[in-house]
Amino acid sequence: MAEYRQGALPLPEWGFAVDALTGNPSISRYPDPYEEKPVLKKASSLSALSGLVYSTDSGRHCPGCSQPLDVCICKQTQIPEGDGIARVRRETKGRGGKTVTSITGVPLAEEPLKELVAKLKKRCGCGGSLKDGVVEIQGDHVELLIAELIKHGFKAKKSGG
Repeated sequence: MAEYRQGALPLPEWGFAVDALTGNPSISRYPDPYEEKPVLKKASSLSALSGLVYSTDSGRHCPGCSQPLDVCICKQTQIPEGDGIARVRRETKGRGGKTVTSITGVPLAEEPLKELVAKLKKRCGCGGSLKDGVVEIQGDHVELLIAELIKHGFKAKKSGG
């Protein structure tokens, strides 16, 4: 004959279990959904809140300085550190065989650098982009870009092979 354990496992659907030997209901280990819980009080003022979660008053905010994008100061004044020499090189690695001329180390903040990239792309007659302070111009334009950077008043030299 099989032995029965004292009491059945609690069932969460019913909130109680039936004892296997006696058939009497026993109290579950699960919390009673109808039990009184302490009531949390509402904050009486905005200063009582821990912090502002969302606001549409000033639009999007810069993640760096937490200011509205219109008055963001972190990207405008941030000039990359370096020796002040723009290095121009030709790259093909990781680009599916396509040639790209990249320029690094240009001592300009982001907004003036964007304007310079637009001028360089127009001068070369091709596309390009600005990614993390590195200017990428499509095609092999090393000599032309060095001459154009020197014309704009930057120290520039050829880098790589």
